[in-house]
Amino acid sequence: MTEAQSKVALLAGATGLAGGALLDILLEAGDFSRVVAVTRRPLAREHPRFANRTVQFDKIASQLTGFTCHTAFCCLGTTIRAAGSEQGFRRVDVDYVLALARVAQAAQAQRFIVVSSAGANASSRNFYLRTKGEMEETLVATNFAALDILQPGVLLGWRRELRPLELAARVLMPLVNPLLVGSYAVYRGISVCTVALAMLGAARSGRRGANRYSYTGILALARKGAARGVL
Repeated sequence: MTEAQSKVALLAGATGLAGGALLDILLEAGDFSRVVAVTRRPLAREHPRFANRTVQFDKIASQLTGFTCHTAFCCLGTTIRAAGSEQGFRRVDVDYVLALARVAQAAQAQRFIVVSSAGANASSRNFYLRTKGEMEETLVATNFAALDILQPGVLLGWRRELRPLELAARVLMPLVNPLLVGSYAVYRGISVCTVALAMLGAARSGRRGANRYSYTGILALARKGAARGVL
């Protein structure tokens, strides 16, 4: 049995834009013998290396007792509109992310990879960026042996339900991106497929400690992720 044939990946957020793209990539690549997606509702997906566990994220620790994995991928995230309030938004984007990280540590995960946001800062006046910054700080405090935080700008992709602002971003960002230079380059729009490939690239990187990746770093990781799998 090779090392890859004994690796299990834990994925949260597979029903979302980035998480769905990552699930496709993980199942196509050969880095993991099994991909376990934890979701609030069942996924209509079949694959010989795929397993789906439905959970309540506020009870995930008790629901995944005894579970073990090698790498945990977190694409959890919501909007204030979907969450109903700032408190609800923070519950998903901070509390649930931290709960998953603790489950991953208990599961002996060697690496935790999470999608955050460009401009994340716990001291920001912007609620969204402040919340993302707080999430990052709580994860760093868990002292994971390997923690990869991806900070993309606007995520470009197509959802089943059309969101006007995202449609506008899809159209305008290719025009705006060349204008975002220097310190503003981190805010460039980037495709969800690129971010998903970067998450796989982070898993392959072997880097230890807490690492943050913005636009240029995400592109570099995506190149690692696009390389052929090991099986």
